[in-house]
Amino acid sequence: MRPPAVPLRYLATAVLVRGADGGAAVGLVLLALEHGGALSGGLLAAALSAPHLAGPWLAARLDRARDGRRLLAASYLLYGTALAAGALTVGRLPVALAAVAVAGACGPLLTGGLSSRLAGVSSARAQGWDALTYGIGGTAGPALVAGLAALAGPLAAVLALSAAAVVASVLALSLPPVPAPVPARDGTGGTWSGVRVLAAPGPLRRVTVLTLLTAVQLGAMPVIAGLLGPHLAGRPGAAGALTVAYGAGNLAGGLLVTAVPLRGDPERAALRLFTVLGAVTAACALAPSLGWALAGFALVGAGNAASFTATLAARAAYAPPAARAQVFVTSAGLKVAVSAAGAALAGTAAGLGGAALLLAAAALAGAAVLLALADRALTSEPAISRDLDPGRRGRRAAAGRSGT
Repeated sequence: MRPPAVPLRYLATAVLVRGADGGAAVGLVLLALEHGGALSGGLLAAALSAPHLAGPWLAARLDRARDGRRLLAASYLLYGTALAAGALTVGRLPVALAAVAVAGACGPLLTGGLSSRLAGVSSARAQGWDALTYGIGGTAGPALVAGLAALAGPLAAVLALSAAAVVASVLALSLPPVPAPVPARDGTGGTWSGVRVLAAPGPLRRVTVLTLLTAVQLGAMPVIAGLLGPHLAGRPGAAGALTVAYGAGNLAGGLLVTAVPLRGDPERAALRLFTVLGAVTAACALAPSLGWALAGFALVGAGNAASFTATLAARAAYAPPAARAQVFVTSAGLKVAVSAAGAALAGTAAGLGGAALLLAAAALAGAAVLLALADRALTSEPAISRDLDPGRRGRRAAAGRSGT
């Protein structure tokens, strides 16, 4: 039986909320700078990202909800409203910080929370489409902010993102329902079950190690581009060109894994793709000119998109039904936190230069793969094999029944 396709309204919802999520920090920083406060911009960006760690509480409610669409819709509406309130009160920093923090607490449901709703569309192509919405949102959101800020000012840009989240809240109510799972007897439905499941021996722990250690690179890439571009080209604008190349590669990689879905066991696919990501990152560090660096950044972006798709597929395949949202949301929140730490670390180590930081990022990716392989070899557990393509599993089962 062919798995159901990803609904168009899901894709529209995902692009809108992830565009709002991707552009909000940029818009708030621009708005703060307009009011003469670079420090205020940093504080607002931190207030938006730090509350992502509160995701497990919302995720537990999403796992237990009879109709998770209502919780998603309410969180998107609250995100848009709180973001608008923060933008409108940016001159009164304490009020703005409180409003932005409320929006940030809803952030995990814009990312992992929505991805967990794909439980009924468990095809590899579905995970590719979902990963593609992250790439589109992460590119279109900041681009929209930059364009609208130039035309009508940063306040209009942030309010446009708020409106996108409000529209997404309406669309979320039309998503296909995902039945609430039967509560598990092993405690996997509790508030911290996502953390326990991710930390327990097994494929999810190994994929989480891969995700978090390479998230350092994800946060560091804009800083690395700001260092490497001017060094290779002798002009500051080259940093923007490298960032654009990375985003374009990310979109291309998302399109590729959507058109040609990943096959085989999700954990093994993740191990292979994160190995490739580390290799292309190391190769990018050796770029002798801006042209080669542009190609390298595009390949790193494509590698990131493909490896991210594999992590989504692994979460969908291995997460217990009673803690599915917990797994997605907790992973997303931890990834945001580690990514922010990666940006801070790259800024602190900026004196090493962009090439050295790329090599360090590649080494960290390699260490993540080695740790996952060591965990796989040392952990005694029943073998779990999941095919990324449910249609392929069905064909194998039919072949077995027919004796072919």
